[in-house]
Amino acid sequence: MSKSLSNKIRFATKAIHAGQSADPNNGAVMMPIYLTSTYLQDGIEKPRQGYEYSRVTNPTRTALENNLASLEDGKYGMVFGSGMAAIDSLFHLLKPNDHIIFSKSIYGGSYRIANSIWKNFNLNFSFVDTTNINEVEKVFNKNTKMIFVETPTNPTMEITDIKLISNFAKKNKLISVVDNTFATPYLQQPLKFGIDVVVHSLTKYLNGHSDMLGGAVITSDKKIAEQIKYFQKCIGGILSPFDSWLCLRGTKTLHIRMEEHCKNAMKIAEFLSQEKKIKKIFYPGLTSHPQHKLAKRQMKNFGGMISFDIGNLKNVKKFVDKLKVCTLAESLGGVETLICHPATMTHSAIPKEERDKSGITEGLIRISVGIENVNDLIDDLKSALK
Repeated sequence: MSKSLSNKIRFATKAIHAGQSADPNNGAVMMPIYLTSTYLQDGIEKPRQGYEYSRVTNPTRTALENNLASLEDGKYGMVFGSGMAAIDSLFHLLKPNDHIIFSKSIYGGSYRIANSIWKNFNLNFSFVDTTNINEVEKVFNKNTKMIFVETPTNPTMEITDIKLISNFAKKNKLISVVDNTFATPYLQQPLKFGIDVVVHSLTKYLNGHSDMLGGAVITSDKKIAEQIKYFQKCIGGILSPFDSWLCLRGTKTLHIRMEEHCKNAMKIAEFLSQEKKIKKIFYPGLTSHPQHKLAKRQMKNFGGMISFDIGNLKNVKKFVDKLKVCTLAESLGGVETLICHPATMTHSAIPKEERDKSGITEGLIRISVGIENVNDLIDDLKSALK
C-alpha cells in the first residue's frame, strides 16, 4: 500500500515518497523487488490485495506507476517495457482510417512505428509544424482522432504551445498526447495545460542512469486509463519488477539531477553560441531560440538537450573522433554526457528528404548534457572543435 500524501506536497517530496511506503511485514523502507509471476489467492475470485498474475499487476510496478502519476500531477500511470511499447499502446486506442497529427520533428522511432507498422492497419498520419497552429488546422479532417506532440522536439528543440494544442484538441474532440521525455515532469507538466495523455521514455531522465529500458503513459482520464491497462493485460508489453525498481530509484533524484543538467546545458549552449565553426545551435534557453519566450512560460527550466550544426558529415566524424569525456552513443538523459548523430543514429528511419526539411541535417549533432564538471565538458568540446 502506498503512502497517502497531501495534495500540497511539493515535487521533491513526491519524487521520494509517492507510491511507496514501508513494508508492512518487516518495515523495510525501500520498495522490494517482487520477483514473482503469480500470487497466493485466498479463495475463488478472492485475490489478495488485487494481485493475481504479474503480467496484470505487480507491487513494484504499481509503486512506480503511482509515483509517476503523482509527478505528472495525473491520476493514472501505466508502465511498459520500452518507450516505444508505451507509444504503441496509444495507437491501440484508434480504429482503421483514423487520422493522427504528429509534430514533424519527432523521434525516429515514433516516425518508424507510424509509417512502417500502423499504416499497414490503415491508420493515417500527418507530420506538421505543431509550433504553428495554422499548419495543424490545415491537416485536420473528419477522421482526425489524435494529436501527438513532442515539445521540445527531438532533436531540433522546437517548442509547441501546449495550451494552444490542448484547446484545439478539446474543440475538435481529439485525444491530445505530449511526449514529455525531454522536459520531464520536473520541468513541464502537460496535464496541467489540459492535455489528455503524457508519454515518457523511462529509459531517459526519469531513470537517469542508462541501465534500463522502459516507457510510461500517464493520464487523468479514467476511460483512457482503463483501456491502456487492458492493453497491458492483453498484449503483455509490461515493465519488469527489477526495471520498475531501478526507475523508482531514479525518480528519487530527478529534481536534483535536472537542476544540474539544466545548469550545465546553459553554460555549454552559451559556449557553443560563441564558436564560429558552428552554423546553428538549437537550445530553448538561448534568447536567440525562436520560441524562447514560450519555453520560459511553460517550462520551469530549459532542459539538458542541445543540438548544433557543424556543416557536414565529414566535420562530424572528425569532431566525434576527438572526444575524450563525452561518449558517442544513442539515448540520452543519463548522468553521463552522450553525443549522438541523429541522421545516422536515432533518426535514420526518416527519409533524408524529410530529415532535411526538419533541420536534421548530416552536420547536426545532439548532446545530452550530463552532470559532470561543466568545465571538463567545455574543454572536451573545445578540443574536438579545434
